[in-house]
Amino acid sequence: MTLTYALLVGVLFGVALYLLLGRSLVDKIFALILLGYAANLVVFGSGRLVRGAPPLLDGAGRAMADPLPQALVLTAIVIGFGLVSFTAVLIARLHQATGTDDLDDLEERPDEE
Repeated sequence: MTLTYALLVGVLFGVALYLLLGRSLVDKIFALILLGYAANLVVFGSGRLVRGAPPLLDGAGRAMADPLPQALVLTAIVIGFGLVSFTAVLIARLHQATGTDDLDDLEERPDEE
């Protein structure tokens, strides 16, 4: 299971990097989303999850789930949503101003002043 988890995180990071190297700005939004998912999985997996264990100790000495990674992932989800929303608005405004979302078209266009 750990190997599968590590492969999933690696694939998510790889696909995100591939999308970041693309030309389309919409692909960059998807890359940010995938990077957020991969980073959240890394943090969540570092908490050494124990299935069915309570998040707090009751004094019986049983195994417990660490609540800190869960809280960090929850915070990262909110921050990631804000970042993706802000980036989407910026790209929408750029598309509205230039008429394209391709970076090559933006570089070839002469300045209109």
